[in-house]
Amino acid sequence: MRMLVLGAGLQGSACAYDLLQNPEVKQVRLADLHTDHLAEFLAPYSGDRLIFTPLDVRDKEAVVALMRESDAAMSAIPYYFNFELAELAVKAGVHFSDLGGNTEIVFKQKTLDAAAKQKGITVIPDCGLAPGMVNILAEYAIKQLDTVETVRIFVGGLPQHPEPPLNYQIVYSLEGVLDYYTTLSWVLRGGKRTQVKALSELEAVYFGGSLGELEGFHTAGGLSTMAFRYEGKIPTMEYKTLRYPGHARIMEAIRELGLLELMPVDVKGIKVVPRDLVVAAMGPRLTKPNGQDLVAMRVFAEGAKGGKPKKIGWEMVDYYDEDTGISAMERSTGYSLSITGQMQARGEIGKAGVFTPDEAMPPQKYIDELAKRGVMIREMR
Repeated sequence: MRMLVLGAGLQGSACAYDLLQNPEVKQVRLADLHTDHLAEFLAPYSGDRLIFTPLDVRDKEAVVALMRESDAAMSAIPYYFNFELAELAVKAGVHFSDLGGNTEIVFKQKTLDAAAKQKGITVIPDCGLAPGMVNILAEYAIKQLDTVETVRIFVGGLPQHPEPPLNYQIVYSLEGVLDYYTTLSWVLRGGKRTQVKALSELEAVYFGGSLGELEGFHTAGGLSTMAFRYEGKIPTMEYKTLRYPGHARIMEAIRELGLLELMPVDVKGIKVVPRDLVVAAMGPRLTKPNGQDLVAMRVFAEGAKGGKPKKIGWEMVDYYDEDTGISAMERSTGYSLSITGQMQARGEIGKAGVFTPDEAMPPQKYIDELAKRGVMIREMR
C-alpha cells in the first residue's frame, strides 16, 4: 500500500508512524506546507518508505497528482479544507478520510456520495477520537439493543500532572478548544434535535483508580451527524467533554467576560480580537513540551434487550507512550485515522460512497486494531 498523509502536525505525524508499523505499507508520503520539522519519533523512518513532501493543499493540481500515486489519502489538517480535499479525492479516484470536527462540512461532503460511488471509493470524514472512535462505539452499542432510550458520550484529553488554575495542557490546538467552548452543541431531547450552550449542564463523572472524579460538560462536534440520524428514534443523546473539576467554571467566566469574542475591540486606538489575545497569552502557559497526557473516554447506551433493561458501553483510559514519545491524544486520534485509511485501502469497508465512521466502520475489527496498538477499549461491567 502507498499512503498519503496530509498534514505533519501532531496527529498527522502519529498517523504516519502507525502506517509505518505495517510492513504492507510500502510508502508513506507525509505532505505539509512546512517541511522544516519532522517529529522525533519519525526520524528513524525517513528515507524510501517515509517521504516528507512540501505541499500547499490549496494547489489543487499538486494535491490530485499526489493522491493519484496513493491507495488512500488521510487528512490531518484544519477541518475547513476537508470538503475541497474530499472533492479532489473523488476526482483522483482515491479513498479519503479526515479528522473532521465540523458537522456542516460533513454534510457538504455527503453531497459527493453519488460521485464517490461512481468511482468505487469511500470518503469517511470525522475519523479521529471525538468525532470518530466514540461514534463507532455508540453505534455498536445501539445495534446491540432492541430499543434505545439514552446514548451518552464522555471524552477528555488531560494532563497526567495537572497544574492550576485550569488543570489543563494543550493536546492539539488551543484555537480548536476555544471554538468548542463557544459553539452551540446539538443533542437529542425527547427525540428532537436541540442545541445547548457549551460548558453547560456540568456533572461529576467518576473513573476508577488514580483518575478519580472528573467533570463533564457540553461541547460541540462530538456527535457528528448522529443527532440528525437518530432524531425521532432515540429520546436522549449527548456528548460531553471531560476535564478536571473547576475547569469549566473558569472558562465560562472568561467567555462571559467577552474574552473569547471574535469581533475586534478598540485597545488604545488599536483593533484587537479578544480571542487572539487569549490564545497569545494563554497558549505558552498551557503548552507543556514535556507534559505527559492521558485520554479518558466513556460511551454507553441504555435501553432494552429481550424485554429487559440493558446497558451496553465501553471505557478507555490511555496514556502518553514513554517509549515512543507519542501522546495519548495522538495515539487515540492519529492511530484511529491510520486504521481507517488502511481498512479503506484493503477494501474492508465493503461499500463505496461517503459515510461517517459509525455508518461504515466494522466496530469489533476497529476495536481489535486499536488493541494491537495498546489502545485498550474495555466493555463496561
